[in-house]
Amino acid sequence: MKAEKIIKPANGYLLIFIAITLFFGGIFMSIREETPVYLLATLVGFILFFGFILVNPNSSKVILLFGKYVGTVKQNGLFWANPLYKKKTISLRASNFDSERLKVNDKLGNPVMISTILVWRVTETYKAAFDVDNYENFVRVQTDAAVRKLASMYPYDNFADEDHEEDITLRSSVNEVSDALEKELEERLSIAGIEVLEARIGYLAYAQEIASAMLKRQQATAIVAARHKIVEGAVSMVEMALEELNKKEIVELDEDRKAAMVSNLMIVLCGDKEASPVVNTGTLNH
Repeated sequence: MKAEKIIKPANGYLLIFIAITLFFGGIFMSIREETPVYLLATLVGFILFFGFILVNPNSSKVILLFGKYVGTVKQNGLFWANPLYKKKTISLRASNFDSERLKVNDKLGNPVMISTILVWRVTETYKAAFDVDNYENFVRVQTDAAVRKLASMYPYDNFADEDHEEDITLRSSVNEVSDALEKELEERLSIAGIEVLEARIGYLAYAQEIASAMLKRQQATAIVAARHKIVEGAVSMVEMALEELNKKEIVELDEDRKAAMVSNLMIVLCGDKEASPVVNTGTLNH
């Protein structure tokens, strides 16, 4: 397999002066001397114009001669080479690609909508020009394939599994997923001489058909987690209240009264609404 070959053609500024001189000088001398012989100089100057190569910043020219790769010009400026050379421009600038939103199945089989943002650039012009048919289309197709594979490797979320909270998920493990996506794309795009500068998930959501159900599931999980914290705090407060009452000997409570007090405190502390106090004008037994 051939590799990229960097070449530097002749200075184009000197040749453009020579070409202009031959072209217009031949016309002038033909008119002045009234002989068509000097038109040969005009023809030579005209042919020279086809050999100029203009390379803009962060751009390159791939040079071919009758189908044979000659080299790549990466230096900026105006150059001149064989007029029979065929020049193909390949940009070396960083390009940004935002893929379409794809419907794929995650590791658990849930349909999700996902897209990626990719920043890439060409580093090997030979591979980009000849190892793939169209390197820009190659980037789009391979990016979609990499996103589909990535989504199948990880679950969207693991909020229902407390034993695997540290597992990598598409939603919460942004850095890990981005690193895995970059690695996958680098392996796929290296055949086209393309360097991956950055790759990350641009859009991620459940597919429409299960989005509402998953939203309810997430809300239920959040409610359960909140209730767990509330109950845990309420138990601590009840325990502290009983300890303080016993410590300061404010009132003596038997087991039945302790149970009633605990029940009342738990209802007040764990209830969704504010408790309405009831004043007891009798004894503790009534």
